[in-house]
Amino acid sequence: DEMGIRELLSEILADEGHSVTLAENAATARKMRNEKRPDLVLLDIMMPDMDGFEVCRTLKQDPLTSPIPIIFITSRSQEQDEVIGFQAGAVDYIVKPFSPVIVRARIKTHAELSCLRKKLEYQSYCDGLTGIANRRQLDMSLNRCWDFALREGIPLSCIMIDLDHFKQFNDLYGHLAGDDCLRRVATVLKGELHRHTDIVGRYGGEEFCCLLPGTDQNGVRQIADKFQTAIQTLDIRHAGNSAAPYVTISQGVATCFPHFSLKAESLLITADKALYAAKIAGRNRTETTESDMALNG
Repeated sequence: DEMGIRELLSEILADEGHSVTLAENAATARKMRNEKRPDLVLLDIMMPDMDGFEVCRTLKQDPLTSPIPIIFITSRSQEQDEVIGFQAGAVDYIVKPFSPVIVRARIKTHAELSCLRKKLEYQSYCDGLTGIANRRQLDMSLNRCWDFALREGIPLSCIMIDLDHFKQFNDLYGHLAGDDCLRRVATVLKGELHRHTDIVGRYGGEEFCCLLPGTDQNGVRQIADKFQTAIQTLDIRHAGNSAAPYVTISQGVATCFPHFSLKAESLLITADKALYAAKIAGRNRTETTESDMALNG
């Protein structure tokens, strides 16, 4: 809460190439965290509106900010204060008056660790071939979207997408060409989504899944139509495709208003049944099954 200390720290870190945002109290910091998530937080303990221990606990209880490393910089030098700080979730504890050299070194260490953690997290949640969400992230996103839609009373839609006769594509053109095709399709599908709440990922093999919270039946059909057109526009030759001489997709869509009597997986099951119906009907199309209506009911 001391202006002089804030400005000194800002100068020290700016010299190291860091972008620094200052908050004079906890209320300002809470507002800022929603506008711009920091990579690292430097936190005092003795502040006028809320002490640093409570701010730290609040940040660690929020799923969006819990991964952010927090370093206490404070004049409280008692061992018990340091213990409380670490128990609250801090990764380091620096006592004032501090040495700029020590501050730079410790922040450099934790910034590098934070970058490494993000890289590992990205690798664990993203498909290695296409760069979009993998099955693990889709499963987590489904539960998160389901809970959000249930809480807000809004619809949740799903599109299951399958590349038509993709085994034949690999047999004809080779697996390297198949991998390139999957990457191009994934890029196009992701490019058609413009809301940060929407997610598309690789469900497995040549199958993709798209989750659209707050999207009704009409809206999900519009997105599916955009997917269909965008994939056709790629004009990737596919002589083994019975639906067209180029790469096409079959899609199954489902929409529901989540409620406690249903499980989130029921939405995927319904969309998968619709996808199967699209394949039976001749592929290169989008279908909605009758069970989708039951799901909405």
